[in-house]
Amino acid sequence: MPNLVRLTAAIALLFACTAQAADWTDTSLSYRYGTKFAEPFNDNDITKNIVNLSSVSGYKYGKNFFSIDLLMSSELDPSAAGSNSGAHEAYVVYRHTLDFGKIFNKSYAFGPVRGVGATAGFDFNSKTDAGYNSKKRMVVAGPTLMMDVPGFLDISLLAIWESNAPYNTFTNQATPRYAYKTHAMLTGAWGIPFNVGIPLSFEGYANFITGKGTNEFGGGTAPETNIDMQIMYDISETLGTPKNTFKIGVEYQYWKNKFGNPDRTVPGATAKTPMVRAEYHF
Repeated sequence: MPNLVRLTAAIALLFACTAQAADWTDTSLSYRYGTKFAEPFNDNDITKNIVNLSSVSGYKYGKNFFSIDLLMSSELDPSAAGSNSGAHEAYVVYRHTLDFGKIFNKSYAFGPVRGVGATAGFDFNSKTDAGYNSKKRMVVAGPTLMMDVPGFLDISLLAIWESNAPYNTFTNQATPRYAYKTHAMLTGAWGIPFNVGIPLSFEGYANFITGKGTNEFGGGTAPETNIDMQIMYDISETLGTPKNTFKIGVEYQYWKNKFGNPDRTVPGATAKTPMVRAEYHF
């Protein structure tokens, strides 16, 4: 885990440096907490504390998004076989979106669509737990529609190239890196401000992922639905700080067939998780 922390810190520093050349940037440190997380092959409700560092920035031809989650589980998701401590996980996401209208100095707007572009990026994770010890590596690429809404709503259809190389601490058996079948993801990400007497925003993402063929153990996989949404309240004015500095809110995640595990046969493969969330933007 220390090596992973150093790696993610180095990546965060790299993107902090590149953000200096951006036209605009929004970097945030956040914390969220929930008691109803689920993990495949585990029928317990798991408590997790999650610390996140995110940065979104825009430049002449598009925008960048970078996020690191550090997830700390309760002992019901143990760090090793027979351990009384909870698992730790780091999950990194990067997306780069090119805006064709900005590149070619031409409007591609039509109907409810403000612009057209293309998105590419990657995910990777590392988790220390009693069973699977995920080492996910994933690359994505595909077209993006930027919708004409207050704030933003981007919808992308992405091809996914994903692999994993887990290690089972019960059997002490490592699985060679295994590439799943190339599959697809319809994904949306949004941040839409609104006001009901207080400044609020509706934020989140939704991923609809097709099955990825046979898994590394010869079993089948199922399509995934992962929807994570939050209502956030900007309390900056109350604290005497600039707008959008401090936010608090509630979050809910619905994740069916988590990681492609069919919930009809795998306990813990669907999560319905309410959370509380706090953010500091700088």
